[in-house]
Amino acid sequence: MADKKRIFISSVQKELELERAAVASLITTDPFLLQHCVPVLFEREPPAARPAPKGYLETLHGCALYVLILANEYGQLDGELSATHHEYRLAQKLKLPTIVFLKGAKDEARTAEAKAFFAETKKDGYKYVRFHDREDLKPAMLEALRRALADIFGLKATSAEVSESEQLIDAASTFESTVLADVSVESLDQNLLGQFNNHTASGDPERIWRSPAEALQTRGLAVPGREKNTFHATAAAFLLFGPSPAFRFPQCEILADAYDEIRISGRPKGQVTINAPLSRVLDQAIKFIDDHTFHPRRVVGLNNLRLDEYPVAALREALVNAVAHRSYDDAARKIFVRIFSDRVEISSPGYPPKPLTLAKLRRGGYKPCSRNPLIAQTLATLGVMEQRGSGFARMHDAMLNHGLDAPVFGQQDGFFIVTLPGPAGNYDRIILPAGVTGPITAAVEEQLNERQKKMVALLVAGESLTSRLCERKFRVTRDTAVRDFALLVKLEIAEKSGRGRAVSYRQKGTA
Repeated sequence: MADKKRIFISSVQKELELERAAVASLITTDPFLLQHCVPVLFEREPPAARPAPKGYLETLHGCALYVLILANEYGQLDGELSATHHEYRLAQKLKLPTIVFLKGAKDEARTAEAKAFFAETKKDGYKYVRFHDREDLKPAMLEALRRALADIFGLKATSAEVSESEQLIDAASTFESTVLADVSVESLDQNLLGQFNNHTASGDPERIWRSPAEALQTRGLAVPGREKNTFHATAAAFLLFGPSPAFRFPQCEILADAYDEIRISGRPKGQVTINAPLSRVLDQAIKFIDDHTFHPRRVVGLNNLRLDEYPVAALREALVNAVAHRSYDDAARKIFVRIFSDRVEISSPGYPPKPLTLAKLRRGGYKPCSRNPLIAQTLATLGVMEQRGSGFARMHDAMLNHGLDAPVFGQQDGFFIVTLPGPAGNYDRIILPAGVTGPITAAVEEQLNERQKKMVALLVAGESLTSRLCERKFRVTRDTAVRDFALLVKLEIAEKSGRGRAVSYRQKGTA
């Protein structure tokens, strides 16, 4: 694909920082815009090697489209004009296609300089779009950018892409884009932020010059503070990278319970409350399920393999769906993970956002749609999830390939519920994953003679062997038995325990 079109977003930075972040977020989360465009904000650009007067104007060179957002303030003067006005004048000199947005229905509150600036854009022949706040800015901006890309560059969105874009905006929650003025980016998990910076950087130079906070800003997850080099996190960033986000937003906890029965009882065999960054809650929830489900063993060749009662791929898909697409606006509900003797249930607050329905989810082939596009996009960037609308299909296939029944989707009492039917004690139905051979590979097995293979078979079956037992069973000398065990220990098949005459050997890792 050709290089993406660079869209320069121009405005008074401090007055319109939320709107600037909203436009940048729109471009980096909308599937059509993300495919063809990249937002350009001067404050996100790398510092120049040789600072120059009006250095911010250099960023305009190489841009394909200029977006001007005006409100009440004119901005600080840089010479006779404000920086925003200088940007506008240069964009006209470069003959950049220009889109103008005006915040507010009335003009009385605007400064005289802002009014004169606005009058200049009208004199230059530009029509403008009024908006009230960033929520009605987004659909208007989406339409304007789509039209410009089609008319100027011949990049026309398909009807499916238009429908998908509109559905994403309609479904999107305002919760995740809320700026938390009292939460600095420095208070977030810096290791996770470093990983995010690495994932989003286009190469080593970008990774070097920008900070993790600037990386968040490029994806609409943070906004600059009033003081230099300070950034405030959005609610999405706080959930994704905050050490314990549920301390501020209790609805972010995951409550996990395990029962020996087929229904909720007053005697759970295990309980845990998970409060961690969203990228880490998945592993903690998976571990809880692993600790409280059965793991039958199956002998395959010379291996004694540990199987899972439920396929991890299906569990992960169900959990990712819960944390990425739940309604965070619902402060009274949390995600529930419940393990019963015959099934696992994962319940998340909020029914599927329109136009998704249970019927479409069951049928498959639907277009992806999220009420939390910032969260979903970031989890996808981190490799935790995909955004292709194929998650439920993968969950379905994982269950069937494991020998279990297909997942069941339902909704009740404000929760979307994914039920994964289990083997209910019939573990023979679990299918061994394709290609799984265990630790004793063909290369290892090739180093064993027939007697040693029989010894391994006994170890795999759970027996504990001694030199004396092998002397009698295989009619060998003590020295031969010792050499056999030495080889099995060297190949990491067996491990030794005890001392002197009490020495015995078992399969490694089964103590």
